[in-house]
Amino acid sequence: MGSYMQAFTYSANPAHIVFGAGSSKSVADEVRRLGGNRALVLCTPSQEENARLINAQLGELAGGVFSGAVMHTPLEITRQAIDVYERTGADCLVAFGGGSTIGLGKAVAHRTNAVQIAVATTYAGSEVTPILGETENGVKTTVRDASILPDAVFYDPELTVDLPVSTSVTSGLNAMAHAIEGLYARDRNPITTLMALEGVQSLKEALPIIADRPNNVDARSNALYGAWLCGNVLGSVGMALHHKLCHTLGGSFGLPHAETHAILLPHTTAYNARLAADVLAPAAKLFGDDLAGGLYDFAESIGAPLALKELGLAEANLDRAADLAMKNAYWNPRTLERGAIRGLLQCAWSGDRPG
Repeated sequence: MGSYMQAFTYSANPAHIVFGAGSSKSVADEVRRLGGNRALVLCTPSQEENARLINAQLGELAGGVFSGAVMHTPLEITRQAIDVYERTGADCLVAFGGGSTIGLGKAVAHRTNAVQIAVATTYAGSEVTPILGETENGVKTTVRDASILPDAVFYDPELTVDLPVSTSVTSGLNAMAHAIEGLYARDRNPITTLMALEGVQSLKEALPIIADRPNNVDARSNALYGAWLCGNVLGSVGMALHHKLCHTLGGSFGLPHAETHAILLPHTTAYNARLAADVLAPAAKLFGDDLAGGLYDFAESIGAPLALKELGLAEANLDRAADLAMKNAYWNPRTLERGAIRGLLQCAWSGDRPG
């Protein structure tokens, strides 16, 4: 006789999703639908030209562009953006870009109650999570609250065609990490498991095509679809060791977000593989019986970075990183062992295939 369905709870993500090629041309309509009168467009310095096109499309709703978004959402940048938001008389935010910009939008909206719209141009997935990670004095902290979730999200694959292959593959692996940790999350449920597996499969199929043919809009669409699913998993269940290590390395050592996720994923999967073997088994079928090794081989095949030393992390910092990872108790399938975590970090630093 088969296994019976276990009790679970599930809260659907309430964000309004607009998906499809060219969909971003209707951002102004969405501002009006949400009751906005003036929208400030947020972006990173490298996206300023595209953000100004969005601002122009807003017409009479345009409130200007703030192009100061950076990784890990430092509080000083948030304060600068709030100052511009208030001076321009804006009542709505349009975050155009990836996790850095969307994080800034969340941080500003969290403090001002602004309506927020995300136009996602990477596969980070943070646009569909009620999670805000901020950095102050070298420490990254996380806040989770329903009010942090953007009110609407646009997924326009045409905006991702120019996303560099290097950023595409690391961003896609970042999304996969949300799903892999979601498979063994303590509060997982059948719906998040379905989304995680579908998301991983979509990205596994799309990323090699993007690496070979970056202008393929169909592959870009599938990658955005996978990223949306993986982001929903991130926003629905708790994360564990993988995300803790990534926040530690990003907030305390300034490592880039997506690249760090991409490098650590095979190693954190290996750490938890034995105790989470049953729930990881469906994902292992996609990458081979050895899921951790399969993830490493897949990352290598699409040209992703494989070693933390490539990101500039000094080997001398690994002890401190392991110590930080042991602080503030959090759930993980396998007991947190300082020595084993230090070994994981050493393997990831060197770029060795997890064994």
